[in-house]
Amino acid sequence: MLGGCATYIPPEISYDAEVPPLPAAPAPLDDRPQPLHVPPLWKPVLGGKSGGKEEPEPVSRVETANSAARVEPRKRAYFNAAQIYAYSPGALYQIYAAPGQITDIALEEGEQLTGSGPIAAGDTVRWVVGDTESGSGDTRRVHILVKPTRASIETNLVVNTDRRTYLIELRSRERPYMPSVAWYYPETVRERSRSVALRPVLPDPAQRISRYAIEGDSPPWRPLAVYDDGRKVYVEFPQGIVQGEMPPLFVIGPDGKTELVNYRAYGNVLIVDRLFAAAELRLGGEHQQKVRIVRTDGRPSS
Repeated sequence: MLGGCATYIPPEISYDAEVPPLPAAPAPLDDRPQPLHVPPLWKPVLGGKSGGKEEPEPVSRVETANSAARVEPRKRAYFNAAQIYAYSPGALYQIYAAPGQITDIALEEGEQLTGSGPIAAGDTVRWVVGDTESGSGDTRRVHILVKPTRASIETNLVVNTDRRTYLIELRSRERPYMPSVAWYYPETVRERSRSVALRPVLPDPAQRISRYAIEGDSPPWRPLAVYDDGRKVYVEFPQGIVQGEMPPLFVIGPDGKTELVNYRAYGNVLIVDRLFAAAELRLGGEHQQKVRIVRTDGRPSS
């Protein structure tokens, strides 16, 4: 039990002889969307200029734009028999099918069809189009199945989901056919990379400096361990802290008064952005419980 009347003066602590360097800053992420498929006429190397000469006829402009937006299968983009396209809004993905064969178009895991008519085909007479699912929960995946009734026919397919719209052109030949088509999503990868970059990294056990005593009450949230890495202090609580409330931390200054400092919670660990000689964790109203954290290598205050 910590005394409530007498002012506690923390010990005096010295600076460490060696301080670990700051971790390398993550590479800045470009948040601007980058199209994966850039129409050739937009590329400067091919003479594309914003003020360049335009096609004289509107129909020609449409044909030029559509031709430039088409994405064809590539050998290096195959995984076994599945062609994996890189998703880019507005691109026209080419799928080659054959009579008597089904082509499976797989969407992203967790992606759902949306709207009253999420799958629209230009030719529903000579093309058979349906959908099914695989997996369950987070791994649930929508599959769109297409089959032409004869060779030498073409149509387009528009698929609307809760995440994006796919523009597909279907072309039927006697052979060959594409058994499976799927996509990978660079924007999703970028979001995951951004999340990883923001995630704090806890020091390895060998880098942890244990020089703190834990005193006071014994509430369920009492820390299990306190350590630092030479720059930050890490207060480790029981795993079950996520089921309750993490207590606020107050650093005790040289005059015995409490100070607010920058800290953040990561799972069951509270990370304080600087070192301190003493701090208190407090939680509760009238019957407040307190736990004090004190450096053990300090000198009594003069």
